[in-house]
Amino acid sequence: MPTTSLASTSPAHGSPSLAVLKYETRLFLREPGSLFWILVFPAVLMTILGLVPSFRHPDDALGGRRVIDLYVPVAVLLAMIMAGLQAMPPVLTGYRERGILRRMSTTPVRPSALLTAQIALHGGAALGSAVLVMAVGRIAFDVRLPGQPVGYLLALLLAAASVLSLGAVVSALSATTKVSAAVGSVVYLVMMFTAGVWVPVQAMPDTLRRIVQCTPFGAASQALDRAASGGWPSWAHLGVMALWTALLAAAATRWFRWE
Repeated sequence: MPTTSLASTSPAHGSPSLAVLKYETRLFLREPGSLFWILVFPAVLMTILGLVPSFRHPDDALGGRRVIDLYVPVAVLLAMIMAGLQAMPPVLTGYRERGILRRMSTTPVRPSALLTAQIALHGGAALGSAVLVMAVGRIAFDVRLPGQPVGYLLALLLAAASVLSLGAVVSALSATTKVSAAVGSVVYLVMMFTAGVWVPVQAMPDTLRRIVQCTPFGAASQALDRAASGGWPSWAHLGVMALWTALLAAAATRWFRWE
């Protein structure tokens, strides 16, 4: 990420916030690594799992459903976790570490515009990945599209809000990019487990499943699975995600420093 630019950007025309968003979009599109892990990797992972013959056959233990059906929401959540915990915190921490945010405070471009742009870009990439995952699942493995699209979209938005808020907290607590990478990796592994990347939440033992459902991504996995099956997501699961989002957003607002 270049260190020039933002601090010296003072757009003569249009909104400063829009100028920051355009600039950050150009930088974001120049990062093939982030784009691959957010947009492409979840669909690739699901494709690999779908090629396992046993994953494409109904399982009585799963209520007659297939393992690949359960992994669509998991792959969707994986993209969000990648965006919120692996991609966004190093960018924000790097800007603070290099003094770019401090220099921005002397221009018409406010540091808050940068935070908003980063959340919009990484959230948008995660939602784009969700569309790609569902398209691959439908075309390659005959996975049904969400039977309750409105509930599915609501669960997606709440999941994205919670992971981006968590990423903002990681950014707030990390003084350097090395620290943000280390903290983000630890939280990333925990969130991958609760999202069901290794073992689908639906296949977990009852006690463990109840505990996991109290986490934002355990609740998100259940809400997405329910909406995919045609039912409205449990208000308890939606409430868990909304509560975590509110708490994490409040913490990020309180702890985040521009320098």
